[in-house]
Amino acid sequence: MKILHTVESYYPSTGGMQEVVKQISEHLVTMGHSVSVATSERDDRHNRTINGVEIVEFNISGNYLSGYKGNIHDYQKLLLDSDYDVIANFAAQQWATDLMLDILDEITCIKVFVPTGFSALYIPQWADYFNIMKTMMHKYDMNVFLSEDYRDINFARANGIENITVIPNGAAEYEFLSENNSLNVKKILQIPPDDFLILHVGSHTGGKGHPEAIQIFDSAKIRNATLIIIADKVDGGCFDACHEMQRLFLASPQRREDRKNLIIDSLSREVTVAAYKQADLFLFPSHVECSPIVLFECMASKTPFLTTEVGNAEEIIKWSQGGKLLPTIKYANGLCKADIMDSAALLEEIYHDQVIRAGMAKSAFDAWINNYTWEIIASRYESLYESLLDSRNNRLTPLGSQEL
Repeated sequence: MKILHTVESYYPSTGGMQEVVKQISEHLVTMGHSVSVATSERDDRHNRTINGVEIVEFNISGNYLSGYKGNIHDYQKLLLDSDYDVIANFAAQQWATDLMLDILDEITCIKVFVPTGFSALYIPQWADYFNIMKTMMHKYDMNVFLSEDYRDINFARANGIENITVIPNGAAEYEFLSENNSLNVKKILQIPPDDFLILHVGSHTGGKGHPEAIQIFDSAKIRNATLIIIADKVDGGCFDACHEMQRLFLASPQRREDRKNLIIDSLSREVTVAAYKQADLFLFPSHVECSPIVLFECMASKTPFLTTEVGNAEEIIKWSQGGKLLPTIKYANGLCKADIMDSAALLEEIYHDQVIRAGMAKSAFDAWINNYTWEIIASRYESLYESLLDSRNNRLTPLGSQEL
């Protein structure tokens, strides 16, 4: 098959959506398919073919609500004139999907939409956009959701969208099954070898719950523990505020008593994977998610997790038995926030119960290896694309024209 995936940002940009499209695209290449990704230009992207995936760059920014800047015509021409068998749009509310909506009826190949959460669904300014979506989603050959029960799939069902299927996220087997990563994270970061290691991974977007993670850690009655927040800097995010919280945390006289440490840094992927594998617990009080990849990476690394009730976190816990929900406050705008004191009490409970942690780790890893590796997830996309192509070809083949 000749496949085009569209997404606003792609490697070397980092983030959940980038990782999803990268993993699916690269695995489909290894399965023998031709895969291209249409995405935004980046100055630090020096190759136009990465692990077999062709990158088609556009100097475009914006979305339906804000308007667009850049070479819009060239992007839409690619969608209309190229001979792809399948075009799949990943994520709504960004130019790579929104510019396709205008010409959806003119595109004759198989069209797949992966909404990844509809994060703006409850924002009044986006009401017109989602009214349009009620029609547009019928025009895709398939709408792929990451969860059986989240705002995007519930929106589809409420509006009579029947062409739906669920394919979850995953984690990379080559990273988490590899025996080559022998990095000692505690030694690298000068953490006492006997410290209880708590991990959080998520960029400084302002929505990953960094302040809450620090407050929960500070409030929990535990000793000899280190919280590592691995986070890339994001323009307009919480980088400065987090480092100020770190300064105040470390300066507290209480640290002489409880021996807690807080590290906030941007670390390489190799060190991040090692941190997953060596952490005792993952703490994730995020404000909003769709289907958090970090929880699948916890499953793959045998790391029990505590998470707010964001996205389909509760569903992932049911699938994996690998974590527990933090007491969560939910707001009308769709955002969530961890209850600090009750979450601290849960952290204390898990900290003191090694048997529970070990059980969660084993159950989660078994679930991942059998269902949620990226190889398995990419195979499900391959099967979907092939079945949609077969159905279309059968519809287009005149009766009696098949060779005997």
